[in-house]
Amino acid sequence: MTTSTSKSTYLLGLVRALPFVIVVVPFAMLFGVVATEAGLPILQTMAFSMLVVAGASQFAALQFMSENAPVLVVLASALAVNLRMAMYSASITPHLGAAPMWQRVVISYFLVDQSYAMSTAEFEARPAMTLREKLAYFAGVSTPICPLWFGSSYLGAVLGDQIPPDSGLDFAMPIAFLAMVAPALRTPAHIAAAFVSIVLALGLFWVPLNLGLLLAALCAMMVGAEIERRMA
Repeated sequence: MTTSTSKSTYLLGLVRALPFVIVVVPFAMLFGVVATEAGLPILQTMAFSMLVVAGASQFAALQFMSENAPVLVVLASALAVNLRMAMYSASITPHLGAAPMWQRVVISYFLVDQSYAMSTAEFEARPAMTLREKLAYFAGVSTPICPLWFGSSYLGAVLGDQIPPDSGLDFAMPIAFLAMVAPALRTPAHIAAAFVSIVLALGLFWVPLNLGLLLAALCAMMVGAEIERRMA
């Protein structure tokens, strides 16, 4: 594949990721506001955002920290929410697992909800893509997501009290996940997995440390995989 093809594939991913700016910016700003409201200085807030790079688990950990929960409880809760990244990694490995080690390290850092959802959708729609094309596309969709997450977190932390936590910025999270999940509901297996995950997530809300979400995700994957096996 030529350099020009790599560039065009990168630009395609970049353009397709731009709509997520609408939800990434307010969500990251909200984290910056809430973190400073909880007493974290700007340096710690930014370290939190840049080391974890996962909004849902950052908010979960911050909530427990605000309640003076034990360190192990904070870590376990954040890990339970963030274990979906392990599922993302397993799912995307058949596409990007042949990349050199240093590239896989970079990919693992930038593997977030948006970059995973858009990349896997494109890889499945275009099975003839080469590894280089896939790497270029993944780089494209990651480019506007993570830098904006960091910058908007900083903006929220700096503005602090000027943006009240109840300003409605939290609308971004459900919209972002709906935008990622809805296009993936293409087959009976996808639809069944989504249905099972919703039912179990609601039914297991009482499980401590957010482990109900993890159990719901595991059961949904098993149901989806079984339906795919029977259809095959």
